[in-house]
Amino acid sequence: MSSNAVVDKGGSRHGSSLQQARLPRWAPYALVVVSLALGAGIGTALGMDSPFQWGLFAALVFIVASYVLGAVVEGGRQARDRLATSLVWVCFLLAVVPLLSLIWETVDRGRTVLDGYFLGHSMEGVQTILPGGGAYHAIIGTLEQVGLAALIAVPIGLLTAIYLVEYGRGKLAKAVTFFVDVMTGIPSIVAGLFILSFWIIILGFSYSGFAGAMALAILMMPIVVRSTEEMLKLVPDELREASLALGVPKWRTILKVVLPTAIGGITTGVMLAVARVAGESAPIVLLVFGATGINNNPFEGAQSSLPYYIYEQWQLGNEASFNRAWAAALVLIAFVMILNLVARGIARWKAPKSGR
Repeated sequence: MSSNAVVDKGGSRHGSSLQQARLPRWAPYALVVVSLALGAGIGTALGMDSPFQWGLFAALVFIVASYVLGAVVEGGRQARDRLATSLVWVCFLLAVVPLLSLIWETVDRGRTVLDGYFLGHSMEGVQTILPGGGAYHAIIGTLEQVGLAALIAVPIGLLTAIYLVEYGRGKLAKAVTFFVDVMTGIPSIVAGLFILSFWIIILGFSYSGFAGAMALAILMMPIVVRSTEEMLKLVPDELREASLALGVPKWRTILKVVLPTAIGGITTGVMLAVARVAGESAPIVLLVFGATGINNNPFEGAQSSLPYYIYEQWQLGNEASFNRAWAAALVLIAFVMILNLVARGIARWKAPKSGR
């Protein structure tokens, strides 16, 4: 006898009450199509021309229809589950659509002048109201400034994280942790003003790429400290104890056991910190001072960078400068994307191998 049937006293069979009606698998996809059509119809009827507004109406229709349809067919419990799932998907799309729109707009506008000439020439002697010129000097400035910032921030941040995890105890460690948390929330303009007052006004040094690099290093340090600290905490204590039990000094245990174990996560954190400061514009505007020509020496004279170049070209307010600004923005996005891909590749390469 089937387990899904019940026999009463008269010998007749009835379907089991444990069976629950379910919507077909294609129902959510059909509901999406219907919601999009209704959203477009409602938006058109209300005189709205923006597809984004239509999408908001479609999302609202999808959420309500998912709950009502689930309640009618599957019951209240499954309807609430479908409601939560619909909200998650709608919020995901609301987060992704602006990002995709930004990337599409930048690619569409930036590709008009982005070519080998743009990447290989500066703005030296170019009339800003006419097409031509490039961002080579800004690319060189960004690479040098971000590289110097990494050289300053990474060793300090790495050693600070090692102190907090391996040695830090008492009030000093708590104070360092507190100030690292405070530095994480410091606006970039504050870092630029600090270097401006200390390096240029008090000490009397001139505007340069190195001044901008110091401000970027201040912004990088707390990110490096936090990411490295979390990666070091993930290293099992058994590895430390096994090394110390063999008579290996603590400093050598950290150098040969702890750091190699966490190197993948540490490198990922460093690359993300570099990507974070590569697009900072406020400190660069204050400290680098801008230049139209190529300056390969970051320690002397004004220098440009991609964020400053974008700001400068957009401020000029003509069609040619707008095109150059969009092209530079596309180059900057590509630079940050490459850094993130490198970070993910290193994390995957250095991740612990899973075995059976």
